[in-house]
Amino acid sequence: MMRVFAGIVAVVLCFGSFATAQEWKDRVRGSWVDEANGPGGIRLVDGEKVCEIIVAPTEHSCVQQAVKFLAGDIEKITGKRPAVVAKPTPGHVAVHVDTAKSDDRWEAFDIVTGGNGDLHLIGSNPRGTAFAVYTLCERIGIDPLHHWTGYEPAHRNPLILKPVHFESAPPTVKYRGMFHDDEDILPRPFEPSGYPDRLGSVPTEWYERFFETALRLRMNMVAPYTRVTRRYEVQKLASDWGLFYTSHHYDILLSNPFGIKRYGLAEKRNAGETWDWATNREGMLRFWRGGVEENKDVDCIWPVGMRGTDDTSYKFPKGTSEAEQARVFKEVIDEQVKMTKQLVPPAKQPPVFHWTLYSEMLPKYQAGTLEVPKDVIIVWPDDNEGIMRGLPSKADGWKHGVYYHLAYLGKPVKQNAHIVSPARVAEQFRKIIDSGATEYMLVNVSELREFIMEARMISEICWDAKAALAGAGDDPAKRYVEWWSREYFGDENAKDVAAAYGDYYKLLDTYDKLWLGSDKVQGALGSLVKKFAGQDFSPALPETLPMLEQRDRQYREAFTRFDTLRPKLTRAQRQYFFEHVELPLLMDWRPTQAAILLIRAMAEPDRQRAWSMCESAMEPLEKLEVEIGRAERPPFEQWYRETWIRRGPSPHNLHRPYRELRLFLGSDGCEYEIPDTGRFNRPATTTSTAPSR
Repeated sequence: MMRVFAGIVAVVLCFGSFATAQEWKDRVRGSWVDEANGPGGIRLVDGEKVCEIIVAPTEHSCVQQAVKFLAGDIEKITGKRPAVVAKPTPGHVAVHVDTAKSDDRWEAFDIVTGGNGDLHLIGSNPRGTAFAVYTLCERIGIDPLHHWTGYEPAHRNPLILKPVHFESAPPTVKYRGMFHDDEDILPRPFEPSGYPDRLGSVPTEWYERFFETALRLRMNMVAPYTRVTRRYEVQKLASDWGLFYTSHHYDILLSNPFGIKRYGLAEKRNAGETWDWATNREGMLRFWRGGVEENKDVDCIWPVGMRGTDDTSYKFPKGTSEAEQARVFKEVIDEQVKMTKQLVPPAKQPPVFHWTLYSEMLPKYQAGTLEVPKDVIIVWPDDNEGIMRGLPSKADGWKHGVYYHLAYLGKPVKQNAHIVSPARVAEQFRKIIDSGATEYMLVNVSELREFIMEARMISEICWDAKAALAGAGDDPAKRYVEWWSREYFGDENAKDVAAAYGDYYKLLDTYDKLWLGSDKVQGALGSLVKKFAGQDFSPALPETLPMLEQRDRQYREAFTRFDTLRPKLTRAQRQYFFEHVELPLLMDWRPTQAAILLIRAMAEPDRQRAWSMCESAMEPLEKLEVEIGRAERPPFEQWYRETWIRRGPSPHNLHRPYRELRLFLGSDGCEYEIPDTGRFNRPATTTSTAPSR
């Protein structure tokens, strides 16, 4: 137990002790519940008798919010809601929530049973206290990912807690959080095109889900948006709940460059007409100052640097030397740090800064020509696929961190399914920890739903890397997947579920496999239009059909194993297994099945038989439409609809092969056209003048 707490709680340390770290071996959710009603247990709820949660009104708002969640969680489990009070009532079991400040033990906490049978949750700072509360929530049965998994706790009354002595040391990574990039499918107003309004406002309840999830995973930072309307209430909510508000590499000083014209921020801040340091230095400083002024009263980690206004590199005049560019970058960052220190109030001092070496900045930094102040965290990026592009090679005068991707929109599109495997996460984070880049970690999770498995893994590593990654000869990824399979699907199903995840990562081992079958459908249709027009067309490459047939066999073997597993799962487990394992595989398998038939139709000399194959190819795609709909349960309605990201013929539009084949069949093979559904769509049209078959 932490010495600083000894004067607050008199603890009898004669009870059984629990491991202080998550080693991905034992059950976590509900593991402190005494199902046998053993001696010394704490009766949080027993019939009509309900414990009280004792918290001083002077505690930080993040602690107050945590105990609200705790009270609600106990009510979910028992049907009885504890009162949150400042002083205990005689005769009531009490859960005491206290902060005992210890500057040298960042976010550490203890959870212990007192000699009088009460429970004490004590943090070294307010966030540590809040994390003690969230730890208790999970140990009594609440899934920290419940918004995304749909798992509900088992009903228990009485709810009896085993005697507890739990100690948690400060985390491995100081600042750790999630970046919700490209929130294109979250609810918002719609444009006439049918797409969600790119400049629209996402409901606060979605940010509440994100923030609650981060806190339950013991993260302390969020970057909640990129290309949506930014509302101060959102970052204030994050800060009030105990999360540092930050942003990505081009959102300098949280100034929202995406809105420089779209939201009129340049005009409001008198920032001038040009984004040019040489000719509009004061205007750019005024724009950045606007970000500091807007957010100076919330807990922030301030991005510094200089990029373009729409996530592009800064454009220097042609011929500007590397030395001159380095001088300008140093001047800019010095001014940004100086400005922020002047504007941030005493309660938020000293400000924390990070500079992300994304894209063009990494080679510049590695060349050794860039200088930054010592109080700026140097943040190293991965390659957008979860492999680090660089890490510090030796200790220096700076603190270091990382920017990591589970989701990504670009060449390696990872939006609809988790592709970065636990094996890659374990491999890369072992390198990250060994390099000492442990001051900061921001992981891109987009809208989060598809990426919770690996996001939790990363959060556990960031909290206690030694326990999570264990020794060099250990296989932490295998251990994590096996633990995850037990935690979410039960001991009796864990082996089969872990094997299913093995199938998953073999079949979707690279991002492009997500739409491999879909691309083959589109390619085949381009040739089939010409075939039925009597024109010359390009046949499929000789290796294409055997490759697709091999993938089809692999999918069939995997789903045969899933068919055996599925009846053993509960309804909630079946649904989550479907969403997290089956559906991403079906997104490629169904188009693969269709592509096989279409490629065979290309080679079939009999036109009637060829057309029949084309019609048969529609069946698997129709099945996929139904299967996608099954995953669009509340609150994820229309989760897979078209947006400016999942648009028209782009590979990450899941409905593309279904729509294109339907249009092809509807035109009797003469022509098909992808309709223009809005200004973000890029129509692809193929026509012929052939007579009908």
